[in-house]
Amino acid sequence: MSKKPIVALIYDFDGTLSPGNMQEFGFIQAVGCTPEDFWERSNKIAIGQDASDVLAYMKLMFDTARQKNIRLRREYFQAFGKDVELFPGVREWFSLINAYGGSRGVVVEHYINSSGLTEIVEGTPIAGEFKHIFSGTFIYNEDGEAVWPGIAVDSTNKTQFLFKINKGIFSSRDNKILNSSIAEENKRVPFPHMIYFGDGETDVPCMKIVGMFGGNPVAVFNPDDERKKAMANKLKRQGRVRFVAPADYSEGGEIYKLVCAIIDKVKADDVLRDFENKGK
Repeated sequence: MSKKPIVALIYDFDGTLSPGNMQEFGFIQAVGCTPEDFWERSNKIAIGQDASDVLAYMKLMFDTARQKNIRLRREYFQAFGKDVELFPGVREWFSLINAYGGSRGVVVEHYINSSGLTEIVEGTPIAGEFKHIFSGTFIYNEDGEAVWPGIAVDSTNKTQFLFKINKGIFSSRDNKILNSSIAEENKRVPFPHMIYFGDGETDVPCMKIVGMFGGNPVAVFNPDDERKKAMANKLKRQGRVRFVAPADYSEGGEIYKLVCAIIDKVKADDVLRDFENKGK
């Protein structure tokens, strides 16, 4: 029997595990803005400078903090993570689905692939559940203060992290192994073993890549938001995703049943491959 197959569950964060943008659960209020005002100002920077939306919001975080004499330290960002709202069932989800995978002889791993901030995710109560967090981050000086964006993750460069998960690279910086040629059978997590969860158009490049290589893109939506539900159904109609489900991660819910079925299929395919390879 071959080694246990790995199933990688890859999550966008905002709108996927949480009903809002992570900056809206404390940071924006701390710098004296409302979410509406902050994002309007961020969009004006991006549009006015023809700049990255992600770098625009990171600059605005610097500017507004400086105006309030706030020192941007890693622990400052992390403090806001504890207040980030999560969808129903998220806190229990990881141990629940890990146990199901273990009962089927499958290793389940969890990853974040987000345009948000690693530092805020690190402060959430679920931070320890992830094999790796691929997300934006800052560079810090010798005094521990953020001085410059270190990584800015937008909708297209999020796709590189799928290939890093595929090859077992747990570094945002390392591209040497990423660009090297590795035989398909030696890749750590085959694309058909990936489940990508996203909530909107910014997830489309990742959804398309995962689906194109035989994986399982899933559009989740806030059941209390008709606009989000319509977006998820639009992605399904357009063939961007294979599955649509409300963002409820509780045992017995649609996401739970869907992921269990995919785990069962991965295990069955692994057993059949062993039979196929006998005698080779």
